Amino acid sequence: MLNEKLKDFNIILASASPRRHAFLKAMNLDFEIQLKPVEEIYPSDLKKEAITDFLAKLKAEPFLESLQHNDILITSDTIVWLDDQAIGKPKDEADAFNMIKSLSNKTHEVVTSICFTQKTEQHIVNTITKVTFKSLSDQEIQYYVSTYKPLDKAGAYGIQEWIGAIGITSIEGSYNNVVGLPTHLLYKTLNTIADRN
Repeated sequence: MLNEKLKDFNIILASASPRRHAFLKAMNLDFEIQLKPVEEIYPSDLKKEAITDFLAKLKAEPFLESLQHNDILITSDTIVWLDDQAIGKPKDEADAFNMIKSLSNKTHEVVTSICFTQKTEQHIVNTITKVTFKSLSDQEIQYYVSTYKPLDKAGAYGIQEWIGAIGITSIEGSYNNVVGLPTHLLYKTLNTIADRN
């Protein structure tokens, strides 16, 4: 359906995340993966979606020179927001343990921005999902970190993994956003781009 509308476009996903790859496949989209390194540094005065907007746009910059007229480049960024602070990916298992401990018995926000870059225009969308964890024991946190090694995930956890099954008591907003990509926004925006062209 959407894939047919986008048949004249070349979709480039600039992400190494297997979860994001799986989402685009599940949406029956034809796409290619291209990766270019970016130092993910943002101004310290930014908060919440201003951070992810900035980083999603920053990730598109290395591609700008080489984009063709029919390319749609998709870049995105996700952070966990807790107690007025951004939590990114953990440095190591000890950091992952401390991150999850800070989320225990609290509600945090998962913030994602998606940047759609074409030769002549750029569009950014974002969304926020609220996630609440039960009170997690040190043993539960340690078991999860050592078994699942969630070092590639913002906030050091995957909602679709063991910790989500046993620990999450409520979620308000897009589940897929917490997994790695707000697919409803991706679908809506790609439809808008296709209809405009």
